[in-house]
Amino acid sequence: MAESIPQLVVDRTSPVPLYFQVAQHLEQLIESGVYPPGTRLDNEILLADQLGLSRPTMRRAIEYLVDRGLLVRKRGVGTQVVQPKVRRPVELSSLFDDLRAAGREPHTEVLSFEIQAPPEAVAEKLGVPPDTEVYVIERLRYTGDEPLSIMHNYIPTTLLPLSREALAEQGLYDLIRAAGIGLTIATQTIGGRAARAAEARLLDEKPGAPLLTMNRIAYDEAGRAVEYGSHIYRASRYTFELTLTTG
Repeated sequence: MAESIPQLVVDRTSPVPLYFQVAQHLEQLIESGVYPPGTRLDNEILLADQLGLSRPTMRRAIEYLVDRGLLVRKRGVGTQVVQPKVRRPVELSSLFDDLRAAGREPHTEVLSFEIQAPPEAVAEKLGVPPDTEVYVIERLRYTGDEPLSIMHNYIPTTLLPLSREALAEQGLYDLIRAAGIGLTIATQTIGGRAARAAEARLLDEKPGAPLLTMNRIAYDEAGRAVEYGSHIYRASRYTFELTLTTG
C-alpha cells in the first residue's frame, strides 16, 4: 500500500523553499524508521494535492531525495524508500580551498565566462526558471604548472557579482563567502569516465585516460541552490579522500 506524508504543514511564509521543507520532512521520516526501506509513496500528483502544492514543487522534493540516495523510482512500481547509503562527513570545500590548505598554491585559467540561460537540466537542479540568467563558467585549475581539473559552474547572476578577473585570482567559494552567502550543505556525486580528446589536451593526458568526475549542488542556509558544478579531475593526480567514522 502506498503511503501519504503525515504530519506536515508547509510554512508558506518561511524563506525555506517549499520543496526543501517537504524533502527535509520526508528525510526525517525515512531516517527515523517511520518509512523503512521498501515503503512505497503515493504518486507525485496525490502527494501534491494532499499538501496543497504544485506538482513541480513535489517533483523537486522527490528528486532531491533521489539524488541523496534515499528514494528510488521504479517503473511500474513508483517511488520507494531504499536502504540509505553510507554517508561520510566530507567538508564542503572547493578544489581551490583544498589545494591551498595542502600548501600547493593553485593557479586558475578561465577558459570561458558567459551570462546566459542555463540548459534545462541545470535550471532544474538550481531550482530556477529556464530563462533565468546564470554565470556559465569553465576553468582549468592548476597546481603549480601542472593542470589538474576542468571545472564547469553555473551560478544565478542575482546572487552575487562575478567577473573573469576575480575568478582568475580567487576561488569561487571565496567569492561566494565574500558576498555574504553561507554554504551549508551540498549534494555530491562522484564517478569516473575516460578523457575525451579536447579534455586530454587541456589536462596533459592521453585520450581515454581515466578521469574522476564530481557533480555538486551547493545550498545556503535557506535551502536555496547557489551553485551547480560539474568537474573532472585527472585520476593520475587526484583522489577524493573520505574520513570514516563509526556510529
